[in-house]
Amino acid sequence: MADATASKKSSNHLKIEDAGPARKRLTITIPPEVIKQKITESMQTLSAETTLPGFRKGHVPNQLLERRFGSALRNETKNQIIADAYASAIEELELKPIGEPEPADSLDELELVDDKPLEFSIEVEVVPDIELPSLEDLEIMRPNLDIEELHIDRELKRLRSELGETSEIKDNIQPEDRLFGHAIVTKKGDEEPVLDQNKVLIIYPTDEEDGRGPVLGLMIDKLADSLKGKSVGDTITLKTTGPDSHEREDLRGADLTIMYEVTEVHRIEPATSAEVVEKYGMASEEILKEQIRFALEQRREEEQANVMREQACEQLASKVEFDLPQSLTTEQSQRQLERIRMQLQFQGVPADEIEAKVAEARGESESHARSKLKMFFLLQRLAEHYKIEVSEQEINSRIAMMAAQRGVRPDRLKTELVQANRVTELAAQIRESKAADQLVAQSTVTDVSIDEWNDYLAAQAGGGTKTSTTKKKSSKKTKNTASQDTSVTKKSTGTKKKKKGASVK
Repeated sequence: MADATASKKSSNHLKIEDAGPARKRLTITIPPEVIKQKITESMQTLSAETTLPGFRKGHVPNQLLERRFGSALRNETKNQIIADAYASAIEELELKPIGEPEPADSLDELELVDDKPLEFSIEVEVVPDIELPSLEDLEIMRPNLDIEELHIDRELKRLRSELGETSEIKDNIQPEDRLFGHAIVTKKGDEEPVLDQNKVLIIYPTDEEDGRGPVLGLMIDKLADSLKGKSVGDTITLKTTGPDSHEREDLRGADLTIMYEVTEVHRIEPATSAEVVEKYGMASEEILKEQIRFALEQRREEEQANVMREQACEQLASKVEFDLPQSLTTEQSQRQLERIRMQLQFQGVPADEIEAKVAEARGESESHARSKLKMFFLLQRLAEHYKIEVSEQEINSRIAMMAAQRGVRPDRLKTELVQANRVTELAAQIRESKAADQLVAQSTVTDVSIDEWNDYLAAQAGGGTKTSTTKKKSSKKTKNTASQDTSVTKKSTGTKKKKKGASVK
């Protein structure tokens, strides 16, 4: 951007320069008359509110106020002038800041001097400028999978465990047991722990999970080996490295040690199928299974929509380049993890599995995290391009669906989201999903079997191309249009979706 002399909305002089990828330096010069006016207003406010011995309130001479409070008043006025000037500059230059601004030089050394301008420079990371390429020539796949008895049996097993009786044990812990304990996390080189917490939950991983599991939001390899043979009262030492994209910047790349003392172990005795039938008020196990099938079809359909959204957005991202902020800030990392958690809640994924998936996402490489950041900005730009808005009704509808998946009342869940300041994030997620759906609607879609889809993922992981999977005889191409419903197909990816490069089982 060019130098901006006097802005239209203020008399400040603005200069904006590139200070790095998606980073701007603002140099703001405030004229003497503005400073004089602000000091006068501050002095008038102070005079009206101050009472000194021998003077009535509002009648203390300015000279006395200047001697008593001049330094503090000018410093406070300076801070207010800087804050107002920065906010005004952001609005006038139509910038979209990411995170907090950083002074280019120390602001503490600046002083308000009569009849002299005040100049300061601030750097801030901003939403990148994105020029969208053509959106018309994208080709994506729609993987199809029938819900089978094994999927229903797996979900019924989960329900039996969820409704089972819990008992405490002391030793001989086994996979799926739930451990509670006191955890102390230390970082190499630091004397004080970074975390000291009681009642920390660890679920003993199964063989299907390759012995991996989350502890305090960190995915620990060979966790099952560390837990094997342990009893209440034992202390377990776990070592890991803070992920490059961890939302706490001080933990990124740090060597961490977790000392975990087992204080309780709970084992769940699964309920019988008959007890599950009774709990849900079904007439028979067959009717319960039909309800499970319906729920799995809904979950599968949403997963299929996510797969198509991801493909369309990834293809679009490969066609456009733009600068990303150099640092993955705490706020950005937390936002990405929260979006993953809320999406999984919407899909009806069990809470324990959600936290495991969030831990996996937290442990992804910085390059992968930056790819997701690129996708975040691209979806924002798409939503602007399509002029997408989110209504209160859409937010309430999404909350109702999430509440149904969790088995709680919608008003209770909405209260939780409001108290956690997550409603805005939910609205942003809905907006981005609608933008991605618009992109899918403009794409050419090829229906493929689940085997073809897994072959495609394996080829992608091995550096192959997707052309080997889209030319099979069982494939069927359709061209979506804006008027078509992209979720009409009742088939989708499996009931358990894994990250790109892994087979869907």
